[in-house]
Amino acid sequence: MPLNPDRMPLCIRSAVENDLPALASLDAEAFPMEPYPFFVLRQLFDVYRDHLLVVDDGHLLYGYLIATPPDAGLSWILSLGVTRGLRGHGLGRRLMVQSLGQLRSEHAHEVRLTVAPDNDRAVSLYEHLGFTQTGDVQKDYLGPGKHRILMTLELPDSAAPPRETPPSAPSATVKSGRTDGPRRSW
Repeated sequence: MPLNPDRMPLCIRSAVENDLPALASLDAEAFPMEPYPFFVLRQLFDVYRDHLLVVDDGHLLYGYLIATPPDAGLSWILSLGVTRGLRGHGLGRRLMVQSLGQLRSEHAHEVRLTVAPDNDRAVSLYEHLGFTQTGDVQKDYLGPGKHRILMTLELPDSAAPPRETPPSAPSATVKSGRTDGPRRSW
C-alpha cells in the first residue's frame, strides 16, 4: 500500500544523534549513485546539528534537509532528500520552508543552493520559493559532466516568511534530490 502523508502524523524536527543510521539509509535511497558516506553524515551532523532537519512519524524518517548557519548573512542548502514513497507530496517544500524560516530568524540575508539543470521539478520548487538562477549553467561544477545551476534567494530583513505555495503557483514538488553549496546537488 502506498504511503499517504495526509493520513500520517508527520513532524519536522531537528535531527538527533540516534537518527544517523536511518539518515544514512534515507540518503542512500534518495541518492543511490552518490550517497554520503556515513562518516560524512556524522560530520555534517556534528557541524550543522541545528540546521539538519528531518521529517518523521515518530518511528521512521521520510526526508531531511541540511543547511549551513548564516556566515556574514550567507547560508547554503547542502542537501535535501525525500524517501521514494513520499516524493511528490510536498515534503521537500515543507522542509525548505521550515529551514528558510529558521535561517531568516538567524539573520540570513542570502541563501544559495545548486541543482542539476535537468531536474525540472526541483528548479520549479526553488523558483516558487523565490530562488532565482545566478548566471549561466556552471559546467563541470561537481566534476566532469556534473553541471549545476546556482540559485540564490535574497532574504531582506523586512520580508515575510516564505509561503508554502505562492498564490499563483502550481503545486511543485521535489522528486527527491540533493542540493548543495560547495559539494553536491540534486
